[in-house]
Amino acid sequence: MKPMKKLQIGKNGLSVAFIDQIKKMFVDAEIMKITILKSACRNKKEAVKICDELMKSLGPKYAYKLIGYVVSVRKFRKVQR
Repeated sequence: MKPMKKLQIGKNGLSVAFIDQIKKMFVDAEIMKITILKSACRNKKEAVKICDELMKSLGPKYAYKLIGYVVSVRKFRKVQR
């Protein structure tokens, strides 16, 4: 299994540069943990919105699981339904 990478989303939120960085990091990693800081969102609903926006921008080969304010993003070989 490839190593897991860790990132944080801060007050700037999801930017184009952050999404590009995630895509580049998935070349070496299968799973990535992204921590959503309190400065990025105030409640769980905003965290879910951030995750949905992230999945839209990454594409159909990615899936996420949100536990608390930690998002586990996984890349699959095939397109997920």
